[in-house]
Amino acid sequence: MTNENSSTSIAPRCQFQFSDDRCCRMLRSPAHSSYCAFHARQELQRIESQRLGEEVSTSLHGNFLTATDINHVLGKLFIAVAQNRISLRKAASLTYLGKALLSSIPLIKQEFRFEYKFKQWQNVLANAAPLSDPPPLTDSNSAPECPAELPEPDTPEEE
Repeated sequence: MTNENSSTSIAPRCQFQFSDDRCCRMLRSPAHSSYCAFHARQELQRIESQRLGEEVSTSLHGNFLTATDINHVLGKLFIAVAQNRISLRKAASLTYLGKALLSSIPLIKQEFRFEYKFKQWQNVLANAAPLSDPPPLTDSNSAPECPAELPEPDTPEEE
């Protein structure tokens, strides 16, 4: 006697494996191909964290040689904290590093001679990519919790 479900369909249990080789025993989420709701959300948070880290750390010029570059990154960090996308502890560490970078700018200016005209600065700011919107709290593959289109409210007819 063989089990038909084992070879033809997706396993009904979460496939997450702990570091000690135990497997999660929760039922698989219908919104994810192999994880339960908890581990699927954890995976989405990890992916978002990596993407957000790359996005926040992208400066205007691709380096951190100007106060404008550092200020732009700190501004994106401020937005990410306000949107609750970065923990306060991590933000505090990054802010401290930003402060250290800002304090080194006078030394950089002694080594390298560079300056920008105001129009160049405006062009750089106009082309700067803002921080993206936070992802939805649910997986995009899952069924929406509310109908896609809300019905129009009933309005009394005027006679």
